[in-house]
Amino acid sequence: MANTEIATMTGRQIVLNSDVIEQFHSGLRGGHLLRGDDGYEAARKIYNAMIDRRPAIIARCAGAADVIAAVNFARNNGLLVSVRGGGHNVSGNAVCDGGLMIDLSPMKSVRVDLQGKAVHAEAGVTWGEFDRETQAFGLATTGGLVSTTGIAGLTLGGGLGWLMGNYGLACDNLISVDVVTADGRLLTASKSRNEDLFWGLRGGGGNFGIATSFEFQLHPVRPMLGGILIHRLDKAAEAIKFYDEFTRTSPDELGTFVGFVTSPEGERVMAIFVSYNGAIEEGERIQRMMDDGFPAGRQNYWKSNFLKGLDTQAINVIIDHVAKAPSPHSAVAIEQFSGAVNRVSINDTAFNHRGARYNLLIVGIWTDAAAKADNVRWVRELWDAMAPYSSGGVYVNYLGQEADEGAERVKSAYGPEKYARLVALKQKYDPTNLFRLNQNIKPSAAKGGPAEARTKYETVINPTPRLYSAGPR
Repeated sequence: MANTEIATMTGRQIVLNSDVIEQFHSGLRGGHLLRGDDGYEAARKIYNAMIDRRPAIIARCAGAADVIAAVNFARNNGLLVSVRGGGHNVSGNAVCDGGLMIDLSPMKSVRVDLQGKAVHAEAGVTWGEFDRETQAFGLATTGGLVSTTGIAGLTLGGGLGWLMGNYGLACDNLISVDVVTADGRLLTASKSRNEDLFWGLRGGGGNFGIATSFEFQLHPVRPMLGGILIHRLDKAAEAIKFYDEFTRTSPDELGTFVGFVTSPEGERVMAIFVSYNGAIEEGERIQRMMDDGFPAGRQNYWKSNFLKGLDTQAINVIIDHVAKAPSPHSAVAIEQFSGAVNRVSINDTAFNHRGARYNLLIVGIWTDAAAKADNVRWVRELWDAMAPYSSGGVYVNYLGQEADEGAERVKSAYGPEKYARLVALKQKYDPTNLFRLNQNIKPSAAKGGPAEARTKYETVINPTPRLYSAGPR
């Protein structure tokens, strides 16, 4: 096994002796991958084809013990760290360039507690895999709109889903979370254990540690009714006006959102996606209803904001820009918040948008890498044009990288009071900002990361400092 050049948190490159790499490998049940190894290319690729980064080492974690070993290895050597779950990660934060990627996607255990109507699921599970196991018992919980979304990232940021009108967000259904913190401890966070951490994990993202396992409350959910209502684009403003009035009094069982999409015939249309979790004799399962519109391997660039409302001017801005979208795969979604989501107290969780009615999501999706500039420009222009209609808040799961969004955008996801509380929590559990490749909340004492750790296994081949960029190549 050869020496390995790897990026550190300070931006320098170091070279780890082959002995330390071998020792690290022998301590992992799931093993690790280096550049050139079989399986490396598949392991480094994620849903968004626009992300093309190459970690120096990929730790393929088989369980919590592997995660602990990887965290200790990263901390002791001062390494740049990214964490990958089992799902999309459109922002690309899951894959670092030149550092250590801690890959949780092999962790797929799902265990249903039928008596307690609860489930324990590991961090590499997707919502489709989760539903398959829980639906065997006629049970489910709120979890995503697309079956290939990972349970970890979605839940830690809040967690929208078809069932949120009935049961709240995914994070509202958490009973406990097992977390590996920056100092290598495995903690359980719940309402009775490490309560401050539990509060922060429900909306604060991956800032405070690596969540290895989630325990969710389950609910009886039998076959549901789902479908799509299609309107021509020239009728969209009229349809939206009716939709806005109708959803003000619609029952919790009805979950909806609006999408400006391309029909199978190639026409730009407005679609209302509908699910109903009521007492019906027959229905259709809907968790995969959106999958065809979100295949892996396409270029993705998303931006989002919460809306003040759905007035006619705002809808006309969307219609005008949708008609000029450079890619037929791009879309605009208006997501409805209602029911149990709004009834949870604003201070119960880090998620901060309990009073919202609608969220705007602009989804740029295209296939030709050479078309990036046109498609990114379209997303940004529409987002800028919708600024007058924005509430100023943003859903943290839809934020891109800090270099693109800016640090203030992370603050807008929480508001000043909650953000200050989250900073204090970060200072307690991750004072050196080891977990920084996320929608980052910096600890109060962070000054760019700790000094590099030097171990007896490290060999510096080129001692000249070298700049390191975490951005795409």
